[in-house]
Amino acid sequence: MNSRRDPTDGPEDVDATFAEIVAGLEREGVGRTWSDPADPDAFDDDETEAEPARPTRPEGQPAVATADDDEDDDDPDDHFVPPEPPPLPALRPGTIAALLLMLLGVVLLVAPGLFGLTAGIGTPLALIVLCSGAGWLVLRIRNGPPPDSGWDDGAVL
Repeated sequence: MNSRRDPTDGPEDVDATFAEIVAGLEREGVGRTWSDPADPDAFDDDETEAEPARPTRPEGQPAVATADDDEDDDDPDDHFVPPEPPPLPALRPGTIAALLLMLLGVVLLVAPGLFGLTAGIGTPLALIVLCSGAGWLVLRIRNGPPPDSGWDDGAVL
């Protein structure tokens, strides 16, 4: 391999080239308004931004609430109160029957003696009744759109 550098790779003296670029930028006026952050006298009070003037409203125009108007009404004890939740939908007869089957299955599993059964017969019967009630609930789940939906049901994947 050749250890000599190609002169077209870049400048030989990087520091001199950088100084030349900076001097050219300073001649064009770039960086003159920048202040040194370490210099405390560099920041004058004259350069601070003044608060923008609020626009005046022509006569006859209604007042519009802005964010600045709300600042006066801030109360530290005031907080968001959510609206009341909507009522639960009424249970249909098939749902009530499935829930009663599941309740019967739990009672059979816990206390089969209430029905005059032994644990050997009550346990499998309770599991069958529980699974029947749960299966009935699962089969009643609606897969279609709600009855009040229109023709446009959005993006259905």
